Amino acid sequence: MKTSRPNVRRHPKNPLIRPRDVQPSRPDFQVVCVFNCGVIRHQNEVLLLMRVAEIAKSDAKNPIQVPLFDPNQGKIIIKNFDPKDPTVDTKSDSRYVLTPTRRYLSSISHFRIARSKDGIQFTIDPTPCMVADNVYEMYGIEDPRITLIDGTYYINYSAISPETGVTTCLASTKDFKTFQRHGVIFTPDNKDISIFPAKIGGKYYALNRPASAEYGFRDIWMSQSPDLLHWGRHESIMQCRPGFWDDGRIGSSSVPCLTDAGWLEVYHGSSKGNRYCLGASLHDKTDPTKVLGRSKEPLMEPEAEYELHGFFGNVIFNCGLLCEDGLLKIYYGAADEVIAYAEVSLAEVLDSLS
Repeated sequence: MKTSRPNVRRHPKNPLIRPRDVQPSRPDFQVVCVFNCGVIRHQNEVLLLMRVAEIAKSDAKNPIQVPLFDPNQGKIIIKNFDPKDPTVDTKSDSRYVLTPTRRYLSSISHFRIARSKDGIQFTIDPTPCMVADNVYEMYGIEDPRITLIDGTYYINYSAISPETGVTTCLASTKDFKTFQRHGVIFTPDNKDISIFPAKIGGKYYALNRPASAEYGFRDIWMSQSPDLLHWGRHESIMQCRPGFWDDGRIGSSSVPCLTDAGWLEVYHGSSKGNRYCLGASLHDKTDPTKVLGRSKEPLMEPEAEYELHGFFGNVIFNCGLLCEDGLLKIYYGAADEVIAYAEVSLAEVLDSLS
């Protein structure tokens, strides 16, 4: 195979969606990030299932506030912190409020739908379609992927909670109006799940990324299921590569798409310095645990201003794409703050893998 780098074309109107474009879910909230969206084509429209992160509006009396879902009250509440308390750290990392006993997320995420006829100009629903709802989701729901199987759209997502860690949950819908939750399908700490859109040899397959607390491994695994709910036969299939762009951690990003050459996955990888890029891997049609090729160089890396600087800069991260018209149409989160779009020739990507 050739190793020439594919020509990725960012859209001139990027970012397509910014926080200011999204209406807050309640008057006392402010949208700070909209990113990491699942993507699907539904009824002649491109739908983005967007992760929307909100913070509580601070005031002079309560300048440090954290939103979270309280399972005892069954609703999202606001927790206040004393700004004069020296044990409360809000400066080390913009994503967290740190205390001696617990790490709080500074924001809480929900899912919101954006709709488009042309894939570029989007109309954003005024209210969320899914919000935190149980003990597994106390700190919100994040990073949805959408897999269409036999007329049903399956949505897997990360559920964040100080009580249970980071789990992966499953929901489903047929119309993107009503959603049925199916509970936890991968235990902590496992995330970045991408479910293949068809059975292979009578089984469902899913890429996933368990995290080893003891040894620090963050590699891509493959798991199998008879019913999308019960997963087993776990196998490590892709590892971080010392000296490469993905030597820190890797995880699946898009739902794999079937090509003549095999199953193509666009995955994310970061360096040990937390620079997030996208790459691609090719998997055997009948045994997707077999990796046939992989990007030596990043398919996409942070270059544009909106990718380099934002809520958490130097990040490109996608949760979905459309594979159509000979193109990979990639909708991605940039700097953990905005949604942008790029496209690249499918043939060029396949030709670059080795």
